[in-house]
Amino acid sequence: MDQKKEPVVPIGEKYTLTLREASVYFGIGEKKIRRLVEDYDGVFSVRNGNRFLVIRPKFEQFLCETSTI
Repeated sequence: MDQKKEPVVPIGEKYTLTLREASVYFGIGEKKIRRLVEDYDGVFSVRNGNRFLVIRPKFEQFLCETSTI
């Protein structure tokens, strides 16, 4: 059986991350990332249906510019 597998993109190369991926990548809890995404709606995230996606470069910039999260 010849099954095509989707290519696996490393988290560090992805432009958008799910909340779980962002939690693993940044070392921040999923609940905290969810609260940040909801509080700063549209600053470093987008919605895909009912799912939030974190825009990795924008979130990295946000973390660099803030002293506490």
